[in-house]
Amino acid sequence: FVTLHKHGALRGCIGYIEPVKPLIETIVDMAKAAAFDDWRFPPVEKSEVPELDIEISILSPIQEIKDPSKIIVGKHGIIITRGMNRGLLLPQVATEWGWDREKFLEETCIKAGLPKDTWKQKGTKIEIFSSEIFSEKEMGLK
Repeated sequence: FVTLHKHGALRGCIGYIEPVKPLIETIVDMAKAAAFDDWRFPPVEKSEVPELDIEISILSPIQEIKDPSKIIVGKHGIIITRGMNRGLLLPQVATEWGWDREKFLEETCIKAGLPKDTWKQKGTKIEIFSSEIFSEKEMGLK
């Protein structure tokens, strides 16, 4: 996943859940997609580029869980799937917003276009992953 922030606010975020290409190709493709193809935001303008912070999240293998109490906020990202709906939130999202486990699960359901309590329902698939994060800001590059 490549996440773009502008002055600390989300400006774009797109990535692959599973590896489909070599990592370097994926990073280049997802950086372009985060800048120009994230439907939540207008395309990044050339004048904005110096103001952007780039964050790269490399996901671990995905693991299905049956017990949501196993989710560790700040360590795990969540994928919620029910029917054709699927939502993913990266591990750092919960800590950035100060969410507890239940709020993190609810917000992942909302991201999937589902009611916030869908994670409690039988037939809802909950998966977790961790990520290694590389950030320009944290690496002292900005």
